[in-house]
Amino acid sequence: MSNTDTRDPTSLRTPIVAVLGHVDHGKTSLLDKIRGSAVIEGEAGAITQHIGATAVPLDVVSQIAGELVDPDDFDLPGLLFIDTPGHHSFTTLRSRGGALADIAILVVDVNDGFQPQTVEALDILRRSQTPFIVAANKIDTVPGWNPNEDAPINQTYEAQSDRVRSDLDTALYEIIGQLSDEGFSADLYWRVQNFQRNVGVVPVSAMTGEGVPDLLAVMMGLSQRYMKEQMEIDVSGPGVGTVLEVKDEKGFGTTIDTVLYDGTIRTDDEVVVGAKNEPIVTDVRALLQPRPLAEIRTESRFEKVDEVGAAAGIKVAAPDLDDAMAGAPVRVVRDRDVDEVIEEVRAELADIAVDTREEGVVVKADTLGSLEAMADALEEAEVPIVRAEVGDVAPRDVSVASTADDPKQRAILGFNVDVLSDAERRAEIEDVEVFTDEVIYQLVEGYTEHVAEIERAQQSTILDNIVRPARFRILMDHTFRQNDPAVVGVEVYSGTLKNNTNVVKWEGNEPERVGQVKGIQEQGEDVDEARAGDRVSVAIDGPTVGRQIEEGDVLWAELPEKHAKILEQELASEIPADELEALNMYLEKHRKRDPFWGK
Repeated sequence: MSNTDTRDPTSLRTPIVAVLGHVDHGKTSLLDKIRGSAVIEGEAGAITQHIGATAVPLDVVSQIAGELVDPDDFDLPGLLFIDTPGHHSFTTLRSRGGALADIAILVVDVNDGFQPQTVEALDILRRSQTPFIVAANKIDTVPGWNPNEDAPINQTYEAQSDRVRSDLDTALYEIIGQLSDEGFSADLYWRVQNFQRNVGVVPVSAMTGEGVPDLLAVMMGLSQRYMKEQMEIDVSGPGVGTVLEVKDEKGFGTTIDTVLYDGTIRTDDEVVVGAKNEPIVTDVRALLQPRPLAEIRTESRFEKVDEVGAAAGIKVAAPDLDDAMAGAPVRVVRDRDVDEVIEEVRAELADIAVDTREEGVVVKADTLGSLEAMADALEEAEVPIVRAEVGDVAPRDVSVASTADDPKQRAILGFNVDVLSDAERRAEIEDVEVFTDEVIYQLVEGYTEHVAEIERAQQSTILDNIVRPARFRILMDHTFRQNDPAVVGVEVYSGTLKNNTNVVKWEGNEPERVGQVKGIQEQGEDVDEARAGDRVSVAIDGPTVGRQIEEGDVLWAELPEKHAKILEQELASEIPADELEALNMYLEKHRKRDPFWGK
């Protein structure tokens, strides 16, 4: 069977639509609803089920949308929905210069509002500068809702009671407010004048189909108005696409599910595919599409086609595809020099390459796009990366992570990947922490919390080994022993006085060491330290009361310069305010003599 295109050489391709949103907010249900309506409205065969995508032609869009879409107003052939919803697939789907999707639908549950993955999806849309609209889903769950199957939103809105309308308005304006908090100006779609400056919010129900006509109408309108130039392609030109998934297919070996966004791909075409090491150069053995729904019972799930034009999802069977990578480019060579095409693929892969350092954490992700999104998130969090690759966490990743000198960097962050069991065992032995998650920012958060814990532990260890600032005064009439050691009653003004601390007395601008604390007693009991406000008796080895020290003298814990520097520069936020006060006074005294002391 041939799928030959008889359109002009320059033609408008179908806009590619991605669906994003938080888990459970109804991304898949919404896609299913659009697909289901399309199958019901279209004649058998009007809907082409692609690999990883569903094409909904303009006449079917028009039938679903009713009077909202007049086919005579549009030149674009329809919409191509990417079937794997969620931002993993969105970040995977890339073309030259960014996201492969031309436009996106961000699904938000009207009851739940923004959730972690909603914010993450918005982040990705912002970074890739992809235009999007918000589908405020589950309007049918507003208490008292009166459903009107498949109706446009204004029609069904009018059919609701005042209370239901008021409750829905409140929920919708909550979402509009949350978009504003994220830096996006938004309003209900029928109030938006300029969709390039404002995000349209479309109330929908994936269950009843209410609002789905509006959603399709807005998608078609936006694409026609703002993207017509981008949709112009040379249909007969060599195909350009992106690998969506690398899969083993019975009877065909390793295949690549590809979204084609420019030109045409044919059986026997030579193609260059981005891979883990060098680009793969191979010949197309077969192009496979799913069989039409009517024929799904036949032996083979796929049928072979001779050629496919953009935009389309197609399974490519060819030799040597084992190392192909999800998110990598696919280019047809045709009548060009193969080395030139290899260079183009290399250049495209270099655009996605992650900057690595001499030291840092190991990052693994399921696709090139999500690897790039991870690298962006880690850069924002100022976390260096030593190695970044697509694939599951393997023993060699543990080997790399285990060589880090800094315990904070003995870590592997895996996004949407598995940890191989031998890697898990090795990580335990090598004392390497492995973090995995399906939400990028939760993964980064988990790691930064781990780092904070290590730092807290390190700081308390340092604090235990560092001399603490203290300022104290010998009380009048409180000499219990004059020397060997001198035992006196003191009041601690600020800081922490500890056993075995050297003690100084300032004479003018010079500190003079007078002895060492050899014991602290509070109400007859031995204690290790005295804090600000405490009155205790202290044994000081070295001085004689009446000679080196006097009742009424103010004494200080002697701080080595290195300790003073660490306290001021690294631990100032870890010590009590009174201790910081004692430190600052001590530094001030020293710096009168030497302005750079302790710096």
